[in-house]
Amino acid sequence: MTIAHIAETAGVSVPTVSKVLNGRSGVSDQTRARIEELIEQYGYRKPPAKGNDILELVFHELAGMRAVDVIRGVEQVARKHRFGVVISESGPGAAAGSAVDELVERRPRAVLAVAQLSEDERSLLKTRGIPFLVLDPATELPDDVPFVGATDWRGGQTATRHLIKLGHRHIAVISDPHHLPCRARLAGFHSAMQAAGLPVEPELIADAPLTREDGHAAALSLLTRADRPTAIFAANDLQALGVYRAARELGLRIPEDLSVVGFDDLPVGAWVEPPLTTVHRPLAEMASAAAELALSLGRGEEPAQIGVEMATTLTVRESTAAPATAS
Repeated sequence: MTIAHIAETAGVSVPTVSKVLNGRSGVSDQTRARIEELIEQYGYRKPPAKGNDILELVFHELAGMRAVDVIRGVEQVARKHRFGVVISESGPGAAAGSAVDELVERRPRAVLAVAQLSEDERSLLKTRGIPFLVLDPATELPDDVPFVGATDWRGGQTATRHLIKLGHRHIAVISDPHHLPCRARLAGFHSAMQAAGLPVEPELIADAPLTREDGHAAALSLLTRADRPTAIFAANDLQALGVYRAARELGLRIPEDLSVVGFDDLPVGAWVEPPLTTVHRPLAEMASAAAELALSLGRGEEPAQIGVEMATTLTVRESTAAPATAS
């Protein structure tokens, strides 16, 4: 079975079939589906390309404090294996479809996506024979997509247990229900509260995006309640910084009047006053593990496990203390 025969059967040109085989754009969905059906029907398999000694690191948007840790972790592994690293973006700054097309042209040995890969993008990479995995997935993935994440559920549980041990009973949470790790952190909070026999008050669960500004707005609504909480667990450190600002505006002292716990352990958490108690996510180590796994996939090896979760730990600093009137 040849490409020419598939093209003739499908009523298209050889270059069109080649585009489908190579995961290129420029083919209508209907034509692509017809060609893929014939490829499957005739069992045609494109001879595998060796690929370049490149590991492609794809961000949704190359911004924020997390990117530095990710790049550092990936480059350490790539250097050890004598691989180059190409960094690209698939988010708002990239033209639709162009990022993956350019990636395919580079023929990396594997792709490590910090961004979410759409179903179409995953299909294109599979068609081209380029293995991929997702680092720190923000949404649910199909069961066959490899990923490296963190024990976010355990982190949420540990943070809440810390506050409960200090004597807090009236604990609020700021979280983002659209973000998979945040949902796990909130579930960990619920588990710790239930284990301690404490009620979870729905009005103390605030939904907010993972930004300082939204954390500030959510904290203002929580802290101006008549029965304001004695502690706030924020789903990330940026939200926690927003809580700091709200507390300052309301004349509340941290930790005397309000304890605050964040998540991620960004460097800024150690610089603020008082230094922030937070859950450490080993992002550089996660990136290194993801790079090792990506390169093993690039060598055609079967992963020992599809998903890897690395342990979170609590970093206790000065933003948490016993409430003024512990119950």
